[in-house]
Amino acid sequence: MKNEIIKEDILDIGDMIYEINGKEVMLDSDLAKLYRVETKRINEAVKNNPKKFPIRYSFILDEESLSILRSKFSTLEIKGQGKYSKYNPRAFTEQGIYMLATILKSNVATEVSIRIMDTFVKMRHYINYNKMLLPNRILLLENRVDDNTKRIDELFDKFDSKDIAKDSIFFEGQFYDAYSFLLEVFDKAKEELIIIDNYAGKELLDILRDINKNIVIVSSNINDVLKKKYLSQYKNVTFIDNNSFHDRFIIVDRKTLYACGASFKDLGKKCFSINLIENNKYLEEILKVIE
Repeated sequence: MKNEIIKEDILDIGDMIYEINGKEVMLDSDLAKLYRVETKRINEAVKNNPKKFPIRYSFILDEESLSILRSKFSTLEIKGQGKYSKYNPRAFTEQGIYMLATILKSNVATEVSIRIMDTFVKMRHYINYNKMLLPNRILLLENRVDDNTKRIDELFDKFDSKDIAKDSIFFEGQFYDAYSFLLEVFDKAKEELIIIDNYAGKELLDILRDINKNIVIVSSNINDVLKKKYLSQYKNVTFIDNNSFHDRFIIVDRKTLYACGASFKDLGKKCFSINLIENNKYLEEILKVIE
């Protein structure tokens, strides 16, 4: 029942993302609604963890930005916040939303945050798709990418999966970007994901529990108690105990191979890369080792 309620709320996430000063953000009151907490708890999380929320992650709207926002969205309602600056809403960027979820630490916050991030990713692909179609025209998205989530999904499905993600380098602190890229790679799978990581653990399983595909995790260090608890609730993962690998790999539908320079639990902590391995010979050899 809880998941059904959350999914109903998520249908409106696209309507809760605004452009302020050239940044796509969400407001504290909207996040509170999705996370099912009071708005003051959202702001308390920032107040109690100031070093985790630099201005590029979260900021208070000034009167000018708030006035522009209200003029663009006549239906915008900010409950419990007055007209003075100290009551003005707080905005969160993608990175700020990710950081907020790590502080709230609830199942609802985790699930909702993943869906919010997925929405941001789809919006970026929508923008890139339109740029590709209209190379000589600047596409202005002043309010939101699309009011119709179904339309976004249809456009997203038109992309060639190989064009979505090939390789990228992530630098220290790019937690959200690395996480977002990883989700893009996972989303390429139609039927099966094989994940090779000797340091796979709870962080990875938290990501995988909502992925409705056959997943194989190849690792020799996953805690037996953790595996047992996961399998008692979720049926999408098969674990293979294999200590033949040092590096991390992702295999999509047994057709596409990615190499990852960092363990999935440490994405963004230090500089690393995720690369598409286009030589099928290596893919075949790795599959032989697993089997």
